[in-house]
Amino acid sequence: MSAEKHPVPETTEAIEAAAAAWLARRDRGFTTDDEAEFALWRFSDSRHAAAVTRLEAAWGALDALRDYRPEARAHPDPDLLTGPRPGKVVRFCHVAAGLALAAAAALAIAVWWPSTSTVAPAPRHAIIHPGPERLTLKDGSLVELNADARVDVRFTPAERRVQLVRGEAHFVVAKDPSLPFVVAAGGVAVRAVGTAFSVALGEANVAVLVTDGRVRVDAPSTGANAPNIPAPVMPELVAGQRAVVTRVAAEGGPAPGTVQVSDVTPAEVERALAWQGLRLEFVELPLAEVVAEFNRYNRQKLVVGDAATGVLLVGGNFRADNVDAFVRLLESGFGVAAIRRGDEIVLRRNR
Repeated sequence: MSAEKHPVPETTEAIEAAAAAWLARRDRGFTTDDEAEFALWRFSDSRHAAAVTRLEAAWGALDALRDYRPEARAHPDPDLLTGPRPGKVVRFCHVAAGLALAAAAALAIAVWWPSTSTVAPAPRHAIIHPGPERLTLKDGSLVELNADARVDVRFTPAERRVQLVRGEAHFVVAKDPSLPFVVAAGGVAVRAVGTAFSVALGEANVAVLVTDGRVRVDAPSTGANAPNIPAPVMPELVAGQRAVVTRVAAEGGPAPGTVQVSDVTPAEVERALAWQGLRLEFVELPLAEVVAEFNRYNRQKLVVGDAATGVLLVGGNFRADNVDAFVRLLESGFGVAAIRRGDEIVLRRNR
């Protein structure tokens, strides 16, 4: 990302979206170049700095919400989220859903208990957001493209080759041991037979994240200035590992061709691939209706244990296929117990 590729937005909505994207990228980890580019964007216009400040305050509110335990009170404390407002229901879901849409790695949830407030309620609804563009290759392999990503597919009798021209893509490779599957990006080649992994092509590096099976990453040599230095030999990566190959050296950073391998937790994998899949957005919808929406897309079904649990109001933005993450949020922050019973998960509010 560079200043030339991101002119100053002309509308408030565009500025807010750009600010959210920057903050999400910072949360995943800035390089030295990223920090400089972010500072240049932030301070090139006072509106940029103001948008960043507003969204940072919203993230701070999310952190406060995470530590809140509603079973201790009949109603949430609105001071955790906003200044005083009419009524007893805190409609934080609008902020949470907007942040999650603008920053794909973000996931937010808010839950309210029904109130007797006389203030007219906001419209309650569910929105289905289509997932990323999907390509099914002629061998049956599946490619999911993040926003603005592009690939060039070239299969030959000797190999299945896909060139990642820009952006990020996730690959689920059809097994064929006789025909290697190769993803090339910025001089880096990722080789697999039957596995799943993502490749992200950045200006300064190429990142490979393995989600299933194993792959081999062939890093480029150090370039024309050192033609006799061979490319480093890489061990295979297994599921739960990430490799970052440096393409362009930053001041004080690794040299070009350097490969850094690290283990990643399931939560980190989940955040990194938050852009995938169909998403469900809820605005103050009763948990019983939210459960019905999730059950449309998953073999594992959610079951509301009682009427009191079913009327809890839920707001947020979630992956339709990630039932476990949704249940963990209900368990950890909002006094809902989850009882796993075969292909069902029974939800019941703690007394």
